[in-house]
Amino acid sequence: MKTKTAHAFIALVVVFAMILSGCTSKEQGTIAESTSTKDAPKQGGTLIVGLNAEITVLDPSREAGWETFRVNRQIHESLVTEDLSKPTKEVPIPPLKPALAESWKVSEDGLIYTFHLRRGVNFHDGTPFNAAAVEFNIRRAWDPQFEYYDKISAAVMQLTYNGLKEIKTPDDYTVELIFEKPFSPFLRMLAQGSGGTGLILSPTALKKWGNDGYAEHPVGTGPFQFVERIRGEKIELKRFDGYWGDKPYLDKVIFRPIPDDNARVTALETGEIDIISWPSRDSVAKLRDKGFKIGEGDLPSIFYYAFNFDSPYFKDPKIRQAFIYAIDREGLARDLLKNTVSPAFSIQNPGNEAFDPNFKDFSYDPEKAKALLKEAGYPEGFETKLITYAGKEPVAEWIQRDLAKVGIKLKIQTYDWNSYLAVKKAKTPDIGLDSMEWGFVTPYWLYIVAHSNSGSNSGKYISPAFDQAVDKAILEPNQQKSITYWKEANKIIAEDAGILPIYYDRTHYAIGKNVNGFVVAAQDWYDLNKVWIKQ
Repeated sequence: MKTKTAHAFIALVVVFAMILSGCTSKEQGTIAESTSTKDAPKQGGTLIVGLNAEITVLDPSREAGWETFRVNRQIHESLVTEDLSKPTKEVPIPPLKPALAESWKVSEDGLIYTFHLRRGVNFHDGTPFNAAAVEFNIRRAWDPQFEYYDKISAAVMQLTYNGLKEIKTPDDYTVELIFEKPFSPFLRMLAQGSGGTGLILSPTALKKWGNDGYAEHPVGTGPFQFVERIRGEKIELKRFDGYWGDKPYLDKVIFRPIPDDNARVTALETGEIDIISWPSRDSVAKLRDKGFKIGEGDLPSIFYYAFNFDSPYFKDPKIRQAFIYAIDREGLARDLLKNTVSPAFSIQNPGNEAFDPNFKDFSYDPEKAKALLKEAGYPEGFETKLITYAGKEPVAEWIQRDLAKVGIKLKIQTYDWNSYLAVKKAKTPDIGLDSMEWGFVTPYWLYIVAHSNSGSNSGKYISPAFDQAVDKAILEPNQQKSITYWKEANKIIAEDAGILPIYYDRTHYAIGKNVNGFVVAAQDWYDLNKVWIKQ
């Protein structure tokens, strides 16, 4: 049987491990280096990161949200990961590289994934990492007959274990995963996060604390070890000195949730915080002028509204199209968000092979919007409700203003992040739209956000033609043919106005003057292994 091996990635890893240099804070992608080229990395110190929201759970199979994954992946690791050592300008799509699996191969028919595991790795609690640990993690989120099966994990991880038929462990350091049908995005999904992830947890810890208790006592193999979590205040990690790879420079990392944008910026300016995520748009230029580094780049991140197809209004494609025609996305990106984002005209996000930067769904045309509303039987417009989460009010208010010009009255209801997720999951027909900022490196993102079988299709969009194109893309082992199908699917959902894309984000972080080695790669998360603090 012919195979495709992972060893080609090893050569890339050697190149990407070179010393990072020569990128300024205004370039696309950021490396936070010392102002003195003579400074060598310093051991020790505590990095304090200001998060824009309280995270969900430190359980890889149950997590939701980028902020949560940014913490989780410091504690836990996956079989396959992404090389995040280069900024977006140099590497637009982070390559996969070995992590807990030293190598892997995929059968020619795309049905069998064989992983050869790294030896000599232990979890933070001393439990050996081996094939049994991998099987335990997968069965927990996949096999209803397994003693530690977790329905919540299974619901979240169905996007990753889609079509998995069988697990085999021929020896202590080999795992075979056999699928019912080809699933081309699988390797990338193992490395992804924010909606379930392939990160591996300690079976010993899960058995001790149970499916509901594990998140308060997370144990992985990662470079940092969990110390404590005080909800609403902090999550503290410390360096894991038994780590199998290069040890981090930092002694500790503390993640602090600071939902208020202004408070987060002030904390950075006063030195209370070393890095913040999601700096307010108005603060970016000011922070840069003061010498703070701004992490910019083309990220696989799109902010969008999902139409609720249970709403009587949004069943009509003319109304959905009118909604999009009414919104000045270019003005929003330029005037409201100060060019820290790019207007989005496609739900397919930058950062994957299927993205077409020249594709455009609908231009700003309020008169066309009014005409479509009249054709749909609403010449005077109508009223609907948007649910969103803290920090997204200015965007909602801009869109509310634009829609009012064509007669659509938009009511805005805002929640904190965790409450928002609950309301979104149980939304009723009176809610017309929900909002989300998401995206993936893999084009499989289209399946996740809009396929009729996806649990993450929050609007309940259904299109047989779209589903068919997506299914062909997933099953196609030839990458170029697969990309053709992904582009076809994107064209279908755009013409159908199935989802409202608003903007692609380019700025996730503001970085303190004392922070060095922090790389903003073309991904929605980061590594902290090479970060060090200038004392």
